[in-house]
Amino acid sequence: MRILSVAALCAAVSGCVSTGETVSFKASGPQQQAMMRDGQPALVSRQKGSLVLVRPAARQLQANGRPVFVVGINNLGRQPVDFRVAQVEAIQHVAGSDFEMKVVTYEMLVQEEKNRQVAAALLTGLAAGANAYGASQAGYGHYTTPSGRTGTFYSPTAAAIAQNNASIQNEAMIAATVETGQRNMAVLEQAVIKDNTLMPGEWYGGQLHLAPPTDQGGGPKTYTIVITVGTERHVIDISQGPAGA
Repeated sequence: MRILSVAALCAAVSGCVSTGETVSFKASGPQQQAMMRDGQPALVSRQKGSLVLVRPAARQLQANGRPVFVVGINNLGRQPVDFRVAQVEAIQHVAGSDFEMKVVTYEMLVQEEKNRQVAAALLTGLAAGANAYGASQAGYGHYTTPSGRTGTFYSPTAAAIAQNNASIQNEAMIAATVETGQRNMAVLEQAVIKDNTLMPGEWYGGQLHLAPPTDQGGGPKTYTIVITVGTERHVIDISQGPAGA
């Protein structure tokens, strides 16, 4: 199923490669069921017209990083229903108070990737410039004769070899930078959940990225995700804490 296998793509997306903490789900009411899916915790929330399945995108989350979940949605009704990312809510619960956790949308992730690519291109440009400068100086050398006389010389062959090597290295660096950027953009396009109209019986899903919850001194962090499908609200209660705790 695409909505579950998409979790495997998250390694190349910021915030997915992570260690340190795990999550658990708390079923609230008979319409929800906490379970294990492929060794990972998951929760199914069913209402009259829709079903939502949620699981973490990775087996462990970075302690102070963004939680990422894979969300699957099934339209159980007879009419099309809309899912809007803007209607997803995330609230952290701290000492009896509630605080908003920002939902990091596909558009935000794309802009972050574009910014990363600009920074990578600048670093690649600096490295390429250093290579080119080093190659331009490669043909020059110094000599000292047995009598002690010194001087300089220039070898066109050595200069040509160095410049050719620098050109090959620069092309490889630039190609790798471009390829990484294109790959990351493709992963975001395929993996991250977006607005979607679900036809009757249709499944849809993808990754849901959240801003990091506030640290609780190493203790568990509890928060709620509310996923609205059409007019139905699925309330998902989550606890996140140190792995093995």
